[in-house]
Amino acid sequence: MPIQWFPGHMNSARRKAAETLAAIDVVIEVTDARLPEASSNPMIGELRRFRNRPCLKLLNKADLADPVATQAWMDFYNRQPGVKAVSISAKKPADVARITGLCRQLAPHRSDNIKPLRMILMGIPNVGKSTLMNALIKRKVAKVGDEPAVTKSQQTLDLGPGLTLTDTPGLMWPKIDYDSDGFMLAASHAIGRNAVIDEEVAAFLGDVLLERYPALLAARYRIDPSNFDGPGLVEEVGRRRGCLQKGGGLDLEKAAQILLLDYRSGALGRISLETPDSRSQMLAAALANGPVPVNPDLAVDEDEEE
Repeated sequence: MPIQWFPGHMNSARRKAAETLAAIDVVIEVTDARLPEASSNPMIGELRRFRNRPCLKLLNKADLADPVATQAWMDFYNRQPGVKAVSISAKKPADVARITGLCRQLAPHRSDNIKPLRMILMGIPNVGKSTLMNALIKRKVAKVGDEPAVTKSQQTLDLGPGLTLTDTPGLMWPKIDYDSDGFMLAASHAIGRNAVIDEEVAAFLGDVLLERYPALLAARYRIDPSNFDGPGLVEEVGRRRGCLQKGGGLDLEKAAQILLLDYRSGALGRISLETPDSRSQMLAAALANGPVPVNPDLAVDEDEEE
């Protein structure tokens, strides 16, 4: 089942962000390091390109992601004009401390201290924007929760002399063009649970993990991964964890939630759901099946990818 999720408040939040961007020097876009492109809202790219604003792209939750994949993504993004990509964990003060300095490098015209460096913090829900905002301000100014779309209004705060930061609500886009993106976003809890079926999301996640990280599954659940597909993995997790309904049948919803939580929390290990190569392959397959939207940031130079 294709996954779509665009709560009503996000339309007005998008309009407000577009207005604010006119008076901004640097866009700080927060993505999930485990799925950097799937968790990058194409509307953010469109808005910043329209205003010709540089972007500091933060691959957050890097401590949960596969470091090899994360490095490949940083190389990919740092080849794009006007973009500086770095991997961080918003929970690590040393990582957060680098951010304003990197923004100053992207806006050298604000180094004279005559006008403040104006930054805007953008991203989809549940990628850690509120945690990052609180860390930058060094006090709790944004509500943090484990459900997506906690922040619903925009606010601008002073970070110190000559620095302002505007925090925006998490923004999804009206239509997720690729089914796999919807499932990756749901697996990583960027989409509200009312829009997804946990068993389907866990089965998708299971297929990805079986293909790319079978050793982590074997270590966590003490299984032979070669014996299962995604749905079968969910069932086996249920059996191993005693997920039983009244009458003795398997509680597949509970089993799915265990697999999803083990991924989201890092209990399974450091996992990335996409790489630049896998993204390129997915786009090529989608193109073979019909026309797909063109986003200049996603265009892949085949010579560079080899």
